[in-house]
Amino acid sequence: MKPSDAAGRVCAVPVKIDGKGRLTVPRGIRDALGIEAGDVFFLERRDGVLCFAKVQNPFDGLAAEAVRAYRAGETRSLRDIAREDGAVTGSLK
Repeated sequence: MKPSDAAGRVCAVPVKIDGKGRLTVPRGIRDALGIEAGDVFFLERRDGVLCFAKVQNPFDGLAAEAVRAYRAGETRSLRDIAREDGAVTGSLK
């Protein structure tokens, strides 16, 4: 059984747990989900099914959005905001 179908959806595949309680996630699934060695996961048991989700730092998402907005020209400088609010008059260097 292939780890993903032609549309890129992940399919169920059998895996074994070794003597130390580790299981190997097939490469195709790791690649599709961006899983790398050292990644941390939350595990949850739901009605006899083991679910896991990659832990992500929320600040990483905020930083990525800030970089995207800056590159798209969607940001303003503090100086411009202060001028618009009337907090600063004249020229600032």
